[in-house]
Amino acid sequence: MDLQLTLILAGLFIGIVVGMTGMGGGALMTPVLVLFFGVPPLAAVSSDLVVSAVMKPVGGLVHLRRGTVDLRLVGLLCLGSVPSAFCGVLVSRAMGSGAGVQQWTRLALGIALLLAAAGLAVRAYQGMVARGRRAAERRADEVPPPVRPSDGDRLRPVLTVLVGVGGGLVVGMTSVGSGSLIIIALLALYPRLSAAGLVGTDLVQAVPLVASAALGHLLFGDFRLDLTASLLLGCLPGVYLGARLSSRAPGGLVRRALALVLLASGLKLLELPDSTTVAILTAAVVVGPLLWMRARSRHGLPARPRILTQAWEQQRRRRSEAARPPQPSAGRATG
Repeated sequence: MDLQLTLILAGLFIGIVVGMTGMGGGALMTPVLVLFFGVPPLAAVSSDLVVSAVMKPVGGLVHLRRGTVDLRLVGLLCLGSVPSAFCGVLVSRAMGSGAGVQQWTRLALGIALLLAAAGLAVRAYQGMVARGRRAAERRADEVPPPVRPSDGDRLRPVLTVLVGVGGGLVVGMTSVGSGSLIIIALLALYPRLSAAGLVGTDLVQAVPLVASAALGHLLFGDFRLDLTASLLLGCLPGVYLGARLSSRAPGGLVRRALALVLLASGLKLLELPDSTTVAILTAAVVVGPLLWMRARSRHGLPARPRILTQAWEQQRRRRSEAARPPQPSAGRATG
């Protein structure tokens, strides 16, 4: 078995991102393998799913212990996603492994990455709205009662199962969507689902979903043991390190950077002209922050992100302390 140092380092980086943000594994790993290492799309999807099947249970167990999982939603989603994920592998297998199929997989992966980037933006906006609501409650001296992950939302079993079917099919064919795409549908179906309940439910439902897709790729896909082993050697310590850093690192900034990387990767996989790609990325970098600051102001939050506000306050305190005249030492004995 030939282990590659560059793949191990790439897995380490991806694992850190997953540990810090709880997302980005499949959406980041597959395009990295295709664009930077020249791995055929089908082989990249197979190896990515097997690695994800090992990493996903870690985050799911944490949320189960914290009680931030709606097991009703998990059961309904898995009812549709587990068989459809396996069927997605069979659909890819039935299409063959020629150049045309590889190109189709590349196109589907590009579209899935663009949807994943949109999913990160939706999650960020939902978190901002929740923070604005909490800030308004604090200003009004209101203490909201504790709620379950999905209190206030009527259970929609048929639509939830259909979301699982669609998400499982996409994951089985592209390895992208177990978190980023399904989470958008959960936000639409259950708008009162708490942020912790949203993440916990999504992570736990992704475990059997990814396991089903990984089993299908082990049996019928283009699985490569040396590629997967190299990625696992980097990902497993990376996830642990990222989880340790998550309380110190600015996770919001990491998620925004991840969304930009997914957008660039999706555009690259779609093989758009370079001028079009540069124009879209420039618009995202320039216009995106302006729209974001305007939205923060609309929801009663400071226009600047918290990390910039904290850095500004720290610098202002240092300047005021430096400009303050030195105080005479007290308690000196006089004779």
